[in-house]
Amino acid sequence: MLHEFNQFLSIVDADLLLLIKIGLLIAVIVLAQWLTNNWITRYAQRQQQLDITLLHAARRPLLLGLWLLGFSWIGEVLASAIKNESLALLSQIREPLLVILLAWFLIRVISILQALLLSPSASRLAWDASTAEAVGKVLKIIVVISALLMMMQLFGLSISGVLAFGGVGGIAIGFAAKDMLANFFGGLMIYMDRQFSVGDWVRSPDKQIEGTVEHIGWRVTRIRTFDMRPLYVPNATFTSISVENPSRMSNRRFYETFGLRYADQTHVAAIVADIKAMLLGHEAIDTGQTLMVNLNEFNSHSVDFFVYCFTKTTAWAEFHVIKQELLQNIADIVEHHGAEFAFPTQSLHIMQQDNDPQP
Repeated sequence: MLHEFNQFLSIVDADLLLLIKIGLLIAVIVLAQWLTNNWITRYAQRQQQLDITLLHAARRPLLLGLWLLGFSWIGEVLASAIKNESLALLSQIREPLLVILLAWFLIRVISILQALLLSPSASRLAWDASTAEAVGKVLKIIVVISALLMMMQLFGLSISGVLAFGGVGGIAIGFAAKDMLANFFGGLMIYMDRQFSVGDWVRSPDKQIEGTVEHIGWRVTRIRTFDMRPLYVPNATFTSISVENPSRMSNRRFYETFGLRYADQTHVAAIVADIKAMLLGHEAIDTGQTLMVNLNEFNSHSVDFFVYCFTKTTAWAEFHVIKQELLQNIADIVEHHGAEFAFPTQSLHIMQQDNDPQP
């Protein structure tokens, strides 16, 4: 009886010690989580915006990492006490899960930095939305691929064999999906060359492409045409066509030709001079650009002169308001000089013949 009682006490002592270890580990985990969360909250209050966003990005992965480490330690304690192999798996998957948490943290940091780059500050200008999105996508792909390679290494797979297989497979996939790869690299060229960005008005003289860019993807670019229809253009198309970007023009051009009657050709010099003076004094005209008002041609039914200048604004609607005002001013100047605009006319000359009879 005494021997059996001693065995019972030893079992109770072992179980009690195991419970104490587990309880201490849980207490340590809870305390570490509380201290970490409290430190992040207090430290973030004294830092700049970038540090605050980075700390908030690290909060969830860090706290989950603490719980992961704690449960893996508890699994090791239980596995050594009750000899259960299933509990030992917790320690085996600890490192792969830590890699996943690290990748999650880096992806969150990239997303936050991408959002910060899109907003200007006192020390820098805002990044272009398309460029920031492209850089963010590339960095996230690098993080995911690196995490997958690290997990393969942890599970005992040979990375060199995977890379060799990937090289051979990449050649086969390249031949099978050459159009997709062409669109991918076309999108990459758009991001690098910055021919246009989201919100720009673009058009191509080579193809019937014109509208506002709504989205630049890795395969296609979505353009909203002026009749509000979506146009999906493969990115590879932009590597072989000319693209105009009117959104980046510095001025809008006013170029019109006017014809006066031949009867008013004596007033042409004065009319041209007054129109040029009107343009030089107009607040909407950029006098630093080319400004010309000259007699141009003696047409079949009119004496033609042209007006060539640039407005300060590039807004389409505002330009047409200015254009209307300029046309009206030119008409007033012509009328002020007593001249008129010509229109197609024909003059018929009738020759009279002398049909008087001879005496």
